[in-house]
Amino acid sequence: MSKICVIGGGAAGMACAMFAAERGFKVHLFERNEKLGKKLFITGKGRCNFTNACEKDELFPHVVSNPRFLYSAFNSFSSQDTIRLFESLGVHTKVERGNRAFPSSDHSSDIIRALENRLRMLDVKIHLKTRVMKVLTENLSPEETIKKQNRRVSGILLENGSVIPCDDVILATGGLSYPSTGSTGDGLIIAESLGHTLQKQRPALVPLETAEPYIPELQGLSLRNVTLTIPYGKKKQFREFGEMLFTHFGVSGPLALTASSYIGKYLEDGPLAAYIDLKPALTDEQLDARLLREFENARNKGLKNATASLFPAKLRPVMMKLSAIPEDKPVNEITREERAGFRRLVKAFPFTITGLRSYNEAIITQGGISVKEINPSTMESRLVRGMYAIGEILDLDAVTGGFNLQIAWSTAKVCADALSDNNRSS
Repeated sequence: MSKICVIGGGAAGMACAMFAAERGFKVHLFERNEKLGKKLFITGKGRCNFTNACEKDELFPHVVSNPRFLYSAFNSFSSQDTIRLFESLGVHTKVERGNRAFPSSDHSSDIIRALENRLRMLDVKIHLKTRVMKVLTENLSPEETIKKQNRRVSGILLENGSVIPCDDVILATGGLSYPSTGSTGDGLIIAESLGHTLQKQRPALVPLETAEPYIPELQGLSLRNVTLTIPYGKKKQFREFGEMLFTHFGVSGPLALTASSYIGKYLEDGPLAAYIDLKPALTDEQLDARLLREFENARNKGLKNATASLFPAKLRPVMMKLSAIPEDKPVNEITREERAGFRRLVKAFPFTITGLRSYNEAIITQGGISVKEINPSTMESRLVRGMYAIGEILDLDAVTGGFNLQIAWSTAKVCADALSDNNRSS
């Protein structure tokens, strides 16, 4: 019976340890924290949006980096499989807007407890407060060498100096986001020491910092049903409808978080212009007709008062400032050109994005182990036999809505399915 060492007690690590133990493997799970699932506990604001209940073909468009790599994983273990899994573990689930799946209790602890109970039932050896420093390898014989694989796993080295022999190692340590939960990049260092290429890491699903002084004036203002547009790269643009929030440093909320995953690497070349369509349901002609109606009903009032019904109170002073029209100018004196300029402002409220917030605020990490060096059907390293990588440590990431956790579950399952005893003894 093979001895499997799983490094990392988060979503991917717990799931893979469970799936492997169900196949009869002797599994040891190593977690540097004092408990399992520390990052999982805070996901979905503590409610744990553990997957997205869409059809498996709909999963791929929501993956930002390397969606094709996940073809085998998603087809082997879909979001529907995930829901059935947790139901079988005693977690009642529900599906909300956008197909987001949650435990019915709205408590992430139910997901963690279900996994942990199953691990203990399967006699998985859980090692808490135990940091793995290195994956040990030995050379393969010439007959065993397969392409670039000339080494195989022989064990792991712990921080206290102990060596744990094993047949296979699964790296499931996550990325760098929320370092307070233990995501400090240990697995990335281990992978690089084994010769793996690391794609540049950056915070993703993270708020955006902006340049203009009028943005902090809007702090606390939430906009719904708006369209955010950000041109980036060569003739690319992020354009999406939804909600966003102004903060003291810039913008946050679903639109900003999603945008960060697409524009992050382009911000390394400099600031990016961004625009909000405050009235996306109206064409320019319809907006002009709306303005004329408002002006007709308030012929002797200034622009600020005449447009009171169009914008939230906190936004109106900024709109007046950017319009360059005196706020007390009677609307019956506003020229056609001034009205056209005001419409452009409404349809393209401008600001400049200067950067991403830190890993402390990032939901996930973008970048990681190059997927070119991982077999997508097994999650095994193409460089070291018996070394596997799953979840966020890989150069895989998706938008919000439960898709990133589905990557964790799916890669864990396909990895466990691929483990082979090969008649090796523990």
